[in-house]
Amino acid sequence: MKDKKRAMGRGLGAILSAESKATVHSATDEGAEKFVGNIVEISLEDIYPNAAQPRTYFDEKALNDLATSIKNLGVIQPITLRKDGEKFEIISGERRFRASKIAGLESIPAYIRLVNDQEILEMALVENIQREDLDPIEIALTYQRLLDEIGMTQENLSQRVGKERSTITNSIRLLRLKPDVQNSIRSGEISAGHGRAIIGLEDSEHQDLLFKKILKESLNVRQAEKIANDLKNPKSDRKSEKNQLSNFQKKVQKTLADRLDVNVEIKTTNGKKGKIILDFKNEEELEQILGRIK
Repeated sequence: MKDKKRAMGRGLGAILSAESKATVHSATDEGAEKFVGNIVEISLEDIYPNAAQPRTYFDEKALNDLATSIKNLGVIQPITLRKDGEKFEIISGERRFRASKIAGLESIPAYIRLVNDQEILEMALVENIQREDLDPIEIALTYQRLLDEIGMTQENLSQRVGKERSTITNSIRLLRLKPDVQNSIRSGEISAGHGRAIIGLEDSEHQDLLFKKILKESLNVRQAEKIANDLKNPKSDRKSEKNQLSNFQKKVQKTLADRLDVNVEIKTTNGKKGKIILDFKNEEELEQILGRIK
């Protein structure tokens, strides 16, 4: 099994050298391949927020919760930065940047955008998807970058990478999972199929319950999907709703059972329309019931 807290940099985790920070500005510069399409670790002290960031309020409790998650699990989704001389401006991910500071991190995984890198980045990302060693979360992150940073539609993306739109949609949905679930997928502890079963539940508590159950009982995907369906559609609720008898209906049920001398069951939907079920063992008993009705 892979290390649960696997590094995201794939050998590029070292903080950039002073030379790289000073000389690489454009996609045409020597050493640009270290940036384009890859994840690198950037020192927090070299990053500054975008002054045009439309979001100005960051909930303090939410930031502290994210900081706790980052302390325990690391930064699951890298931020995106624009190289500006020797510094880096935040394009997206200021909340993760702030929470990483609170968590006491010195650096953060990031995607770097360079001048004139659009075409090269697209090629790098599309090529990245074809790799066999990517885990499902890395694939989802790459799809999301192609949509957000390259500006592709899902239809364009489907044609570009040769995947069905539904495959791409289901992949990106994994990014809505909680960090601990994403980390379990990355480590191979659970599969993407398990993740899709979990994200299919709208209730956060149900998601936590299913995730813990998958881990504890080593459920396969089909078993997880069945439990997810049961959580969304509790049988007890359906049964009680369909067979909630009024006092009058209960009285009729008992009266019929006494007069016909058989087991009688009245089933209703929402206490209105319904049906009467009479039990019999054989045709002789059925004939006796008919005689009593006559």
